[in-house]
Amino acid sequence: MPLTSNHLKTPAHSSILSYFFPARDVLQLGGSAVDGAIATLLCTSIINPQSMGIGGGSIFTIREQSGRVRVINARETVPKAFKTDLLAMCPTTIQPMEGAHWIGVPGDIRGYERAHKLYGRLPWASLFEPTIKMAREGVPIPYVLSQFLPLLLKEKPESPLRQLFQNEEGELLKEGDIVRFEKLADTLEIIAEQGADALYIGDIAKDLVSDLQSAGGTISLEDLRSFRASELGAWEVALGEYEMHFPPPPAGGATLSFMLNTMLGFDLNSASLKGDEKVLTFQRYVETCKFANGLKKFMKDPNFASQTEAVEIIQKHFADKVRAKISPDRTYDASYYNVTPYLDSHGTTHVSVLAEDGMAVSVTSTINHIFGSRIFSSKTGILLNNELADFCGKTDQIHAGEQPPSSMSPVILYSPSQKHIVVIGASGGSMITTGVALTLMNFLWFGKTLQDSIDAPVVFVDSKNVLNFEPLFDKIVLESLNKTGHKVKVPQMFYNVVNAVSKENNCVEAVSDSRKHGKAAGY
Repeated sequence: MPLTSNHLKTPAHSSILSYFFPARDVLQLGGSAVDGAIATLLCTSIINPQSMGIGGGSIFTIREQSGRVRVINARETVPKAFKTDLLAMCPTTIQPMEGAHWIGVPGDIRGYERAHKLYGRLPWASLFEPTIKMAREGVPIPYVLSQFLPLLLKEKPESPLRQLFQNEEGELLKEGDIVRFEKLADTLEIIAEQGADALYIGDIAKDLVSDLQSAGGTISLEDLRSFRASELGAWEVALGEYEMHFPPPPAGGATLSFMLNTMLGFDLNSASLKGDEKVLTFQRYVETCKFANGLKKFMKDPNFASQTEAVEIIQKHFADKVRAKISPDRTYDASYYNVTPYLDSHGTTHVSVLAEDGMAVSVTSTINHIFGSRIFSSKTGILLNNELADFCGKTDQIHAGEQPPSSMSPVILYSPSQKHIVVIGASGGSMITTGVALTLMNFLWFGKTLQDSIDAPVVFVDSKNVLNFEPLFDKIVLESLNKTGHKVKVPQMFYNVVNAVSKENNCVEAVSDSRKHGKAAGY
């Protein structure tokens, strides 16, 4: 049964295959879909460490064989001694938000632990073995990581993070050069042997806190000790013949469901992408995205904010009301969409897994911005997140223990009538909802194959309501929307990356987005 991951391509190397598929191997050894997902995430943490790792957080959406869907939320939290003036430090332009004061209490390993206890079949330690081996022997710098390494030139030469990715002459490593994660291998080995407690209450916790406090951070042993991953039911919306299951706030699934609910009411089909209809379809879509931007401020931690607005957002009648405000031939200023300016982010990784027994896992993990906070713990080999930056522009107050709002949308769709399951998610920070929404529209409504649905160029409406077109996007649509009054630009680097598995009756298809040079695998 196929699975897909979008981050596991490496250049050829004597001890590593060009494509390494820990999840496929785990499934073939009798592991569950959750086992496969955990093994893949661990591997990804050294293949694309700029995007995720055990210094970050994750959200799992898991469909059991019975059809019940559960969510495991291990999103980072605000430390108890956070900077009280943190929100005053939020920048007004997109820029790296470095420093220990942006670090949230990491939750990834607690999330893996909870998922494994509930659904794991193979021994916990066995899921770590491939990554530990690779981290010790060294892995070739992949293309995607190589594109971001020049960012580290801004770091001081003695910076632990810069030293990790430079050679003995002090030069940054290049694509194909070997990088070893020896301290991280030690840490993973201890966690594999002793369990998640090693990171949260053991010696690793003490070393991590020591490094963080030396860097000016406030995370304490008590913060680590008190972290808990939560298990809860998924939210659900009906999309035509499909039921879409997604994690509740602070994740971004409610925003995604609003976008799809709104577009569903335009009765889309394959003709919607032809001639003038294509321009109209994308006019409606980008306007929907602008309204979605205005709703992101309601994706708050339910332990600290009412969920009334978020529940309303996913209702059909709310989508109907917004749809009536969408013009076919004009756009409006920000106040029309009630948009609160915030900063976009571009990190994250996503894994989709479908096992032979029918269990499905859609999981997204992140350290937020590229290289997170850029605080690297030398004693543990852990690169820390800058997740508290996600509060910027979305709230006026934060609380100890609160999880930041997120765009992460690991979702699972199922059609009982067609016996069709789709396991899908994306990386790309704020681009996640765009990537997933357009892929699902292409696949479910426009008649495209899953491969073509993911490959299709996208338009991303950023936090300032500017339309960002992927370079190969239809120029006629771009020019038409520009004439309509939309602000447009064409960035040369796009972070949107989707991967998905589709199974309809006995026909299975798995696609990993080529934008990060990933590849799907199955057996």
